[in-house]
Amino acid sequence: MDGMSLDELRAEIESIDQELVELIARRTYVAETVADVKRERDLPTTDERQEERVMERAGENAKRFGVDDNLVKATFRLLIELNKVEQREQR
Repeated sequence: MDGMSLDELRAEIESIDQELVELIARRTYVAETVADVKRERDLPTTDERQEERVMERAGENAKRFGVDDNLVKATFRLLIELNKVEQREQR
């Protein structure tokens, strides 16, 4: 990244932002599919053990990539909560 102009760096951030949104869209689609399976099998919307596993994994991945684990965990908490709201609304 050294030697890149400010415009090039901003373009790189823009590209990364698009990738992030695409990944959130993919995750949301899979979470909706999980919700469908839960509904078909009459399973509860909330699975606290799974949420704990997701949060542990998020923290581990944050550390592995040298990213603030509080930021990563907060992002995942938000994604999980939004998915749970969506699941409850679909029931």
